Amino acid sequence: MKYNGITLKVAQNSFSIEEVEDQSDDRFEVIPETPLREDAFDITDEEKINAISGYFKEIMQTLGLDLEDDSLKGTPNRVARMFVKEIFSGLNPKNKPIISLFDNKYKYNQMLVEKNIALYSNCEHHFVPIIGKAHIAYISSGKVIGLSKINRIVQYYAQRPQVQERLTLQIANELKSILHTEDVAVLIDASHLCVSSRGVKDTDSSTVTAEYCGVFLEAERRREFLKYLNSK
Repeated sequence: MKYNGITLKVAQNSFSIEEVEDQSDDRFEVIPETPLREDAFDITDEEKINAISGYFKEIMQTLGLDLEDDSLKGTPNRVARMFVKEIFSGLNPKNKPIISLFDNKYKYNQMLVEKNIALYSNCEHHFVPIIGKAHIAYISSGKVIGLSKINRIVQYYAQRPQVQERLTLQIANELKSILHTEDVAVLIDASHLCVSSRGVKDTDSSTVTAEYCGVFLEAERRREFLKYLNSK
């Protein structure tokens, strides 16, 4: 896969790179927004839950399911609440995590890597899960972020209908904005149930996307990052 001037190779959860022509001079900054209507938050979460519950009840009835059955009668409300309060809660900016930064008192100026961050999202094309791992690296410009906050940023952007490319860029842009540095790398390796559970039904493939910024555009820095990902 060619991405940001490199080729990513994936083999049994290991990563390597091959050099290709550097296209960084031709790139321009694009902030990838999740497509939302202007009136997306004109109604409350409870109003959304009530509406979605009714819609999902109609879907189940159209499928021929008996909503009088004890196992099924609460499903429309459960699904609606799950959509609004859990798996799509990242759509609401009120749920954006509050991030605190700390002074880099130890003057640590090398790469910090947090790998294997659990990632659960949903494909916006079929509304089925995307499951994988996110790997994050940054180099401090004077401030550091609490490690759990990196996980929360990943979760916030994952908890919405997504495409993996946009998710990767959103996480990278958020970290650059918070940390006031361009020196950020994000790599996501994920399986898409729209591929494994329907259509071609390929259960062995995964999708890798990466965004390299600042010093991570340098081949040596990318190699160092990928070396940490391959280490046990």
